[in-house]
Amino acid sequence: MTKKTVIKKNSNITLSDTKDTKLSIQFNLDGFSFCITNTKETLYFAEYVFEETLVTPENLLSKIEEIFKTDIVLQKDFSSVLVIHQSNLFTLVPNAYFNKDKLSEYLNYNIKTLATDYIAFDDIDTISAKNIYVPYININNYLFQNFGEFKYEHHLTVLIEKLININDSEKKKVFVNVCKNNFDIIVLQNKQLILANSFSFETKEDFIYYILFTFEQLKLNVEEIELYFTGAIEKESEIYTITYQYIRNVFFLESKNNIFNHLDTSKHSNYILLGT
Repeated sequence: MTKKTVIKKNSNITLSDTKDTKLSIQFNLDGFSFCITNTKETLYFAEYVFEETLVTPENLLSKIEEIFKTDIVLQKDFSSVLVIHQSNLFTLVPNAYFNKDKLSEYLNYNIKTLATDYIAFDDIDTISAKNIYVPYININNYLFQNFGEFKYEHHLTVLIEKLININDSEKKKVFVNVCKNNFDIIVLQNKQLILANSFSFETKEDFIYYILFTFEQLKLNVEEIELYFTGAIEKESEIYTITYQYIRNVFFLESKNNIFNHLDTSKHSNYILLGT
């Protein structure tokens, strides 16, 4: 089954007026969400949460096809479309060491790729690096049938760019973006990226282990460094509680997006799509 949460913002601009609106889609094996924006504001947000994590990209495509057939909002025309692939199949390479003919070699240091895998990369100009990853190419093909040309990026590309844009502290800060069974951890100092990685977890002990491991490797002081959570985590959750047991300065990074004034959800949630 699929649980759907729909939040629509009151606006003078109706969703029938999509000539100058942008559709942004984000998906992974746990769910599918999208928002619609114009040049001024976010007009609409919807999220589909899968009760069970899907096993394969083929299963994910079946879910997305079902959503597109039943959700009339997604059947409209848009001026532009951004598709965000969320997965841990990525690696970052500085521009100075990047060779587009060696994409699979870069990935094979971290993950196992197949000869049939399509490999893409994003330019992250803010850190002078490339994000190399394996997109869900079957879903790209399906979306192309629906929208024609569109732009697609890896979720970590979007997250890094948003965090660097708002971060101006000379002190190192840790940002943790939480999903159902995995999380991204990004360490910044002013506009410089110190580290970016993703981890899967099943228990709260797994969760805090990877965070503390990152602190240890980077020699970060758990009594001094500020850690900011985004995504699917709340103060009452076990993973928040255990984090606060070990790290003193724990906060939520809240978005300034006005749509949260109309949402029954925390301002730090859905940060990749709705964060500002």
